[in-house]
Amino acid sequence: MSFCAPDKNCINCLRLVDFRKINQKKFPSYYNAPVPAFGNLDAKILIVGLAPGLNGANQTGRPFTNDYAGDVLYPVLKKYGFAKGNYDKRADDGFELINIRVTNSVRCVPPQNKVTGDEIKNCGKFLIDEISNMPNLKIILTLGNVAHNAVLGILEYKKSSFKFGHGNIHKLDKHNLTMINSYHTSRYNINTGVLTIEMFENIIQTVKNILIP
Repeated sequence: MSFCAPDKNCINCLRLVDFRKINQKKFPSYYNAPVPAFGNLDAKILIVGLAPGLNGANQTGRPFTNDYAGDVLYPVLKKYGFAKGNYDKRADDGFELINIRVTNSVRCVPPQNKVTGDEIKNCGKFLIDEISNMPNLKIILTLGNVAHNAVLGILEYKKSSFKFGHGNIHKLDKHNLTMINSYHTSRYNINTGVLTIEMFENIIQTVKNILIP
């Protein structure tokens, strides 16, 4: 199977296309297109988030970049040896991931940061192609319930058998994969205490322990 990613002018989701056109006029310097994954396909870990932020990945063209969620995610990955360089909130900052690839359930920025079931389904073909083209993949880290369900859906697992919960570890035996759940590193979750930096560091340590027992 050849690797499949959305075309910059993807028209699969009309609501997201309309929102893209609005943002192209409002923010002409922004990336304003489906955001490609970040990291190498030979990575052993895939992190799946929700969707690009309006002034984050939608601006920079790189997942979680110039977004509060990335301000949490990327320094922690570097701390635990999964990244190198200086994260400077720009796609050209030279920051590199090590053995990790980062993507989103939906590749285009959605209005009010909320995606629909149809949009998740439409983008699912890109996510399944991504997984299929990662020959060394061992661990999928899902940030939030939307990503959790998106992964289960495309891999055709019964969602009721795999309950989302922060720190939950699921064995996806048909694919020889381990899925780990974390609350999303969003500003809202951090500010409300739903997720702390320590909690997220514990998740990344768990990933590391499973990868290197």
